[in-house]
Amino acid sequence: QVRLVESGGGLVHPGASLNLSCTASVIVFRLYDANWYRQAPGKERELVASIGTKGGVKYADFAKGRFTMSRDNKKNAAYLQMNGLEPDDAAVYYCNAHRDWYAGDVSDFWGQGTQVTVSS
Repeated sequence: QVRLVESGGGLVHPGASLNLSCTASVIVFRLYDANWYRQAPGKERELVASIGTKGGVKYADFAKGRFTMSRDNKKNAAYLQMNGLEPDDAAVYYCNAHRDWYAGDVSDFWGQGTQVTVSS
């Protein structure tokens, strides 16, 4: 059974940093685009950052300049380094692995999420 496990969340003060990790099992992680999403209470889930199979990264506007996404395919892992955290960054952060196969099938896997709380 495919598993994505996030870790690294926690309670921090404004301006602090966190490094989230996502580790995948069963799937050949290097074949998948990896994404970080977040969902705050009462809000829709939103995309934070994406990294493609070749390493190209895209960020949501709110993440540019503060967050850095990376991957290590040898460790089947993706990371999200978050600096300068603000109260608005508080949310559950989810890891997603996605692939559109040539035959038209789609594989989409989610982790259980890790809570990030930013409060003074």
